Amino acid sequence: METLGVVRTRARRVALASYVGSAIEYYDFFIYGTAAALVFPVVFFPHLSPLMATIASLGTFAAAFLSRPLGAAVFGHFGDRIGRKNALVFTLVIMGACSVGVGLIPSTDTIGVAAPLLLIAMRLLQGFAVGGEWAGAALMSAEQAPRGRRGYFCMFTQLGLGTALVLANLVFLGVHSVFGDANSAFLQWGWRIPFLFSAVLLAVAIYVRLHVEESPVFAESAAEGPVGVPIAEAVRTQGREVVLAAGAVIAMFMLAFQAGTYFPNYAATHLHYDEDLILLVGVIGGLCSIAFVAASATLSDTYGRRRVLALGSGLALPWTLILFPLVQSGDPIRYGIAIIGTYAIIGIMMGPLAAFIPEIFATRYRYTGVGLSYNIGGILGGALPPVLSPMLLCSSGSWAITAMMAGCTAVSLASILLLSETRDILDW
Repeated sequence: METLGVVRTRARRVALASYVGSAIEYYDFFIYGTAAALVFPVVFFPHLSPLMATIASLGTFAAAFLSRPLGAAVFGHFGDRIGRKNALVFTLVIMGACSVGVGLIPSTDTIGVAAPLLLIAMRLLQGFAVGGEWAGAALMSAEQAPRGRRGYFCMFTQLGLGTALVLANLVFLGVHSVFGDANSAFLQWGWRIPFLFSAVLLAVAIYVRLHVEESPVFAESAAEGPVGVPIAEAVRTQGREVVLAAGAVIAMFMLAFQAGTYFPNYAATHLHYDEDLILLVGVIGGLCSIAFVAASATLSDTYGRRRVLALGSGLALPWTLILFPLVQSGDPIRYGIAIIGTYAIIGIMMGPLAAFIPEIFATRYRYTGVGLSYNIGGILGGALPPVLSPMLLCSSGSWAITAMMAGCTAVSLASILLLSETRDILDW
């Protein structure tokens, strides 16, 4: 029988490994989202109209979400069969290599149509790896957390978003400040630095991940032998939970990637805000997200995952009705309030998720079930809204964007309320 001290020491080590991996995952997505909003329309789609270049650029961002369910199925299968740790090392290497690869792609003016095709290929491969990343990181923390502290220890996986947002915006802010405005070397090669910096983060994360132990919960389950194909088992046994868990994360993804991609693009192209201002607001938003993730994750151990998640979605629903009007106001202060307030609500919604979703599924197919639900929700909430927003704005006006955001949030709130509380699942 392990002592409480041993359990906590192992849980801290795993929490750190989950944190750095999650931070790299979101860092890769945020630097790409920032570049897709501010740089890629010019670098990779220079011959399109501004609207079509924006749609095409954000479309390459969304492409990664299309391959995420496939990655969730593949890495979930191996994560449920050969172990969480092994699958996570592979996802990390692929993610980091693709991010560095994006930074090395020549512009369209240099190699023609091959440039955007290479960009899409890197994004699809990166999305494939990300499909297995979050689920494995969440499971490693959830399955090794001390009794009654699962929300707290899973918090570190969720802190990756805020950390990555701060880091990505700071790196872009520094690079942009050094290289100047859009007509400078920033557009020629300065924007590549944040992507190449991923190599440093990757080296640190691999070192940390290689020094964690496999989940004892998985080891016990594996000793009983394989039971069917994980994805088939998950869909057959808990298909309802897969659908509802996917619905529960739609609003979180929608808000995160609207605030991280579409709204910065809108502020730069329609409102002509200075890019330094947009990036600085992102930094403050990331810090705010970190604080609210920590608070909501910790409180979920006392008040329950479902209750805290419902609170976040309940706050998000009226917020979506005023969010775009605040952004459109033309007032930089209101823009800052809109983005920072959004990240605060995202933090409340994110905090309990890394404990809540793994607690829903049985051990023998948990990696697959968590990965599928999380990434299906990611397509619906993270991929579609940023791409649809400029088209909706052009065809129907801002009210259509507001209606889309409110609809996504209503789906998440309903899904959360239809799921059962999981906090009292102390042992698997």
